[in-house]
Amino acid sequence: MYSKGTTKSNAKTFLFTSESVGEGHSDKMCDQISDAVLDAYLSQDPDSKVACECVAKTGMILLCGEVTSKAVVDIPAVVRETIKKIGYDCSAKGFDYKTCNVLLALQPQCPEITDCVFEGRNEEDTAAGDQGVMFGYATDETEECMPLTILLAHQLNAKMRALSKTECPWIMPDSKTQVTVEYRDNMGSMEPLRVHTVVISVNHTPDITVHDIRQQLLEKVVKAVIPASYLDDKTIYHLLPSGKFLDGGPQADAGLTGRKIIVDTYGGWGAHGGGAFSGKDCSKVDRSGAYAARWVAKSLVKAKLCKRVLVQVRLRWVQECPTCGVL
Repeated sequence: MYSKGTTKSNAKTFLFTSESVGEGHSDKMCDQISDAVLDAYLSQDPDSKVACECVAKTGMILLCGEVTSKAVVDIPAVVRETIKKIGYDCSAKGFDYKTCNVLLALQPQCPEITDCVFEGRNEEDTAAGDQGVMFGYATDETEECMPLTILLAHQLNAKMRALSKTECPWIMPDSKTQVTVEYRDNMGSMEPLRVHTVVISVNHTPDITVHDIRQQLLEKVVKAVIPASYLDDKTIYHLLPSGKFLDGGPQADAGLTGRKIIVDTYGGWGAHGGGAFSGKDCSKVDRSGAYAARWVAKSLVKAKLCKRVLVQVRLRWVQECPTCGVL
């Protein structure tokens, strides 16, 4: 959305919004479980081939996908420990790592994929496990070379997570944030001017009033995270806009691995090839290709060769012809 600029005559400004979710969000919980299973296999067998998806609903975790590995992993124990770390440790929170049902539907990787990717190849010549398009994005608007909108949204969730373990025990694991920033389009360089709107929804215990929640979110979260130079008397705050958020996590919403791919990347900036990251070993180029593209993009910005850049990588399944040896 473009409008007349407020800091320079006739300058174009626009608003851009990114969202983030907390560790206890149903989809993000599934991402973490998928990655925990992957890590457990790789820690024993670095050559493990893993594509692990997770589904969560009230009192239930379902793991499905493909695993080929020499490792022996106690998957239910890995799942329960991950849920415990997230904070779902009693039924009063809507989910309990001790009593939830863990269902497994994992099978070995398809042999056609294994043969195509690894058969007769050395480690440096490993082929892609699928075709795909991946993107990497970087911008000079923050030290991390990440868009300010998604960076602030992430930091708001991280702050709430930290406070939940100390002075704000009323904060439960499930949360969601949105940050809208007003930018100036300066010859293609996106200059952040101010934070236009902040939205925070957080699962909470019933023993606190909405007034106290909003006051603490403003003073202990928003003002502690967002630099004062970006806030002004026109900044809009929607803090717990629903008035209450008592049911959270899988009890309120089904969760699924890979449903927060924009949260996991650039908050809507740049582009996305569509593939998720979590639960996939490095032969799955949705993950490794996107990481490589991000490294290239960040390197270009850090070298001051550009102010922002979008890198696209295209990979395809390859198979060597048995007669002529041509890929």
